[in-house]
Amino acid sequence: MSTAAEKRNLRVGLFAGGLAIAMVGAAYASVPLYYAFCRATGFNGTTQVAKQGPATKGARTLTVRFDANVAPGLDWTFEPETTSIELRTGVTATVFFKVHNRSDREIASTAVYNVTPEQTGAWFDKISCFCFSEQHLGPHETAELPVVFFLDPALEKDEDMNAVQAITLSYTLFAAPSETIKPVALQPTGASRL
Repeated sequence: MSTAAEKRNLRVGLFAGGLAIAMVGAAYASVPLYYAFCRATGFNGTTQVAKQGPATKGARTLTVRFDANVAPGLDWTFEPETTSIELRTGVTATVFFKVHNRSDREIASTAVYNVTPEQTGAWFDKISCFCFSEQHLGPHETAELPVVFFLDPALEKDEDMNAVQAITLSYTLFAAPSETIKPVALQPTGASRL
């Protein structure tokens, strides 16, 4: 084999190896990149996160409806304390969801949420939400979970929002992954496997 052929084979091998490494890196980065894209654009009804309400109020008033669901396997009841409110853009609102653990043991849950129509996610800003952390309820315990949010007044400039008169904020509670079953690497030294 000639020196030119060996160099060409080495370049092809390095290129193929680099391509394989790039594909593995892209696979690992795809979930956080997709999540960041959704948070930035409101894609697929993903709401925004804000530290405080806006300084100015808008002119439009929209209906905001609330929906609450419990996934199979979580023995809780979950419902909004009010089914809807009328909200002016730029005004901060606080609503509460009531949860009750019907079981005889402590259970943790996590919430998945979205808003519809999907294009409203870019304009729906949450300041505080129970969906940002795991919720724990003791046996037969009841709690009120607040959500503090506003509709960005900039939505009034979005032509896609002109026909929107109502927004639905929807939550589904899921049982949190069990804290008692941990991968072997996370178990204390000498722990037995379940």
